[in-house]
Amino acid sequence: MDANVIKELQNGLNAAYINGSVAVNLAYKPAFVSNNPEEGKKVISSVEDELLRCDQFQISVAFITMGGVTPLLQTLKELEEKGVKGQILTTNYLNFSEPRALEKLNGLKNITLKMYDVEAAGNGFHTKGYIFKKEEIYRIIIGSSNMTSAALTINKEWNTKLISTENGEVAEEIVEEFHNLWNSEYAFPYDDFYEVYRERYNIIKHQREIAKSEEIPSLEKYRLKPNSMQERFIANLRKILEQGEERALLISATGTGKTFASAFAMRELSFKRVLFLVHRVTLAKQAKKSFEKVFGKKVTMGVVGAGFYEYEKEYVFATVETLNRDTHLFQYQPDAFDCIILDEAHHSSNNIYTKVINYFKPKLFLGMTATPDKRDDNQQGKNIYEIFHYQIAYEIRLQQAMEEDLLCPFHYFGISEIVSLDDKMLQATKLTDAAFNQLTSDERVRHIIEQSEYYGYSGNRVKGLIFCSRVKECEELSKKFNELGYRTVALSGNDNEDKRQEAFERLAMDEEDATEDCQPLDYIFSRDILNEGVDIVEVNQVIMLRPTQSPIVFIQQLGRGLRKAPGKEYVVVLDFIGNYNNNFMIPVALSGDRSYNADVIRKYVISGNSTIPGASTVHFDEISKDKIFKSIDKIKGMKALIKESYISLKNRLGRIPFLYDFYENQEIDPLVIIREYKTYYAFMQVMEKDKYTNNLSEQEKLTLEYLSKTVLSGVRPDELAILSQLLHKDYIGITEFKTEYQKTFGFEISVAQVKEAIQVLQGHFVSKEAEYKKFCQIDILENDRPGMIRRVQSYADRLKHIQFYKQVEDIIKVGLTRYQEKYLPWKNIDSPFVLYEKYSRRDVSLLMNCGKDLSSVMYGMKRIDDDVFIFITYHKEESQDEKNYVAGKPDYADAFEDNLIFKWDSQIGKGLESSYMQDVLGATRKHLLVKKSDAETNFYYMGEFDVMEAKNAQKEDNRGRMQPITKVTMRMHHAVREDLLRYLQSNITA
Repeated sequence: MDANVIKELQNGLNAAYINGSVAVNLAYKPAFVSNNPEEGKKVISSVEDELLRCDQFQISVAFITMGGVTPLLQTLKELEEKGVKGQILTTNYLNFSEPRALEKLNGLKNITLKMYDVEAAGNGFHTKGYIFKKEEIYRIIIGSSNMTSAALTINKEWNTKLISTENGEVAEEIVEEFHNLWNSEYAFPYDDFYEVYRERYNIIKHQREIAKSEEIPSLEKYRLKPNSMQERFIANLRKILEQGEERALLISATGTGKTFASAFAMRELSFKRVLFLVHRVTLAKQAKKSFEKVFGKKVTMGVVGAGFYEYEKEYVFATVETLNRDTHLFQYQPDAFDCIILDEAHHSSNNIYTKVINYFKPKLFLGMTATPDKRDDNQQGKNIYEIFHYQIAYEIRLQQAMEEDLLCPFHYFGISEIVSLDDKMLQATKLTDAAFNQLTSDERVRHIIEQSEYYGYSGNRVKGLIFCSRVKECEELSKKFNELGYRTVALSGNDNEDKRQEAFERLAMDEEDATEDCQPLDYIFSRDILNEGVDIVEVNQVIMLRPTQSPIVFIQQLGRGLRKAPGKEYVVVLDFIGNYNNNFMIPVALSGDRSYNADVIRKYVISGNSTIPGASTVHFDEISKDKIFKSIDKIKGMKALIKESYISLKNRLGRIPFLYDFYENQEIDPLVIIREYKTYYAFMQVMEKDKYTNNLSEQEKLTLEYLSKTVLSGVRPDELAILSQLLHKDYIGITEFKTEYQKTFGFEISVAQVKEAIQVLQGHFVSKEAEYKKFCQIDILENDRPGMIRRVQSYADRLKHIQFYKQVEDIIKVGLTRYQEKYLPWKNIDSPFVLYEKYSRRDVSLLMNCGKDLSSVMYGMKRIDDDVFIFITYHKEESQDEKNYVAGKPDYADAFEDNLIFKWDSQIGKGLESSYMQDVLGATRKHLLVKKSDAETNFYYMGEFDVMEAKNAQKEDNRGRMQPITKVTMRMHHAVREDLLRYLQSNITA
């Protein structure tokens, strides 16, 4: 065995069991494996990582369910394609393992499945072990996790990962024990056990269902109680009413129980007469059923609309179309109701709603919606927040709803679309025949069916929704599915309420309820009529066959499957991803991160499965990842996204937002706004033309541009702390400032650092003389008296201009908050850099107190005093001609071998004895910064490294001449984080 591998193993054992502060290669370090999504940890992620790097695997678990197998299906398919063989041993203990899960695993050509018969053996079987072998190394996860959804994602599970050579005693014993069980006379091959086990499982399952139905529930258990969201909503609503407000808005993700929340609120607040307003009679009937479950017979309830006219009931569920007509509206006095509830309240700005709202005078108008932000919110009278007086009773978005287990978990799979059309072609008013034939081809139909059958569903049969890009596509695909034996319908806006309702009922029904006249449906195809207001809780598969139009629409369609229902453990979401510009919106929607920071979006594609809350999982196949990354690298329409975010935030706040409002409300990243507009004031001039016309002087604009460019990012607090004090003081004593600084940030600042910050605030932090001539006019402060920082009088005068003052204050607030949340908690007192944060070359110049911006000369390698910085683009741009590499961008062999070792090639022409290499080797501190591709502007700070080896070599230049280079082996001081390494190494380039 390789001596280096033995050494790595010894180092890993030392770090795991003796000295945890030692930096070691994580691939050889034993670890504790548990579920903690907030820290990016899930057992399933550890299992998948090992599956993807092993040559063979063996798994022994007591229980296997579809909920445990489904999220692993994409990984298992990849292993099947690679020919990586696996053995899986489970048991008939308690008849718990699901036959469908066993059948699914057995269907994979590379997997052999056996079942250990505990009854015949006469002993229990509780093993939970995952054994992975790569070459001569075993990695074994052993502990408490069965192959079930809860065990792999949310349960409190304790597992340990052992790492050993194949000759290690513990690994030998575990593998031998597996072989003994596998070869035991009680371990039966699939064909020998499956039929009998499935029969027994179904009998016992049926018996359990009968027993469950015959149980007499206690009164306490039977009584409906509000969930956590509903309790908080009711408490907040009570406060709003106590403050004398008459309107309130509940913003709640689809499936979290808005209707029940309103029912509980009506009960707790003792409203006697209530009007529940909807836009379809189906929804009125559904809402009435929910209210009846809460109230029983305590209040009378009726429907108004579609032939029902039960005006006199205490609780009336009416369609707005009916009540909008005078004949029906004037059945009531304006004060007839104590409370009026508007379901899908984002429609309440429509004229048909406005008439009803203006007529009635209840004690409370309660709006409920999952999607309050609409594209026309900036138009007069269209702002939903304004309509409800900015009184948000409660807001719970998708991520929080998943954390609180209010929704059915989902397993999302991003799958490569075989259609070559882009979104421009799909959005065309009229498709060409060739394009339509692609969308409805037999090949595409086969592809969709193969994927839907492979990834499956939870429950006894599929009950799916399929979203397409146009109505004709829905109709043709439905027809082709039906020809292949599926039972489907296509619904559009042309279908009446009765036809829709019949389709919903057929989708929801079970096989045993079928009649000659009414057969179940497997799928409903639709374009967008199912986006909202449809409550089919039984939906267990959602298929998306269209480009993502926006995160809102994506969540609306995903949300159709997120309602909990008996017998539904999870919903499978299949998203067929083509060459679409808006692909970047998929991770935005799934993560709930609205900052549109490209780095955050990229990382979610790679690591979202570890961080998504609850039992849900997220997977993208390699081609889909590639398509999403290309979309992220070329995000189009960023200014439009910023404007949309601004309008939404302004409507929510009821005032013009500042940059800090974007940061606090987790909207567009303030740095993204500044990158597009240079200053927030310039953006305001675009958005609020009348109010922001020539309000600032040229000097004030220059000051804002310089501060936005230099200190807004908050990579260090020095300048921001000075600016903060100078907002209100003419002078600051440096000694006094240092004391205040230490109190605020918890570490000292030297006099030299204060002087550097003063230089920066005097406009010196520029790259060219011409730039200094521009920014030296900002005139903020002077340091003309010993030990004092003085505010320049003209700056003090400018601060009296309220518009300028607010803009400066806003920059300071954003910068300091970013620093305190993003950098300070992880700051190392010996370094200005935080491990794995992103920095620009300009940031490096600032943090190293270079006195000016050295970005233009900071390429490849830069020596600054006793520090040297190596800048790496991990995936180099490929040459499109016959040259070896793109001019100025040689294809250096730069790569991480593992979590600790990085191989680096020096610049061409720089041998070991060159001054260039002496700058590298002679530096006291050596820093590595890496970005994935040229599509990224900033670099991840990977930490300090030591040079293990440096040797002369040669490389051919673009003229075909061999030139000297130096090949360097670096060892990082800290093992690189797994998710970041996976991101950098993934084969995705711009």
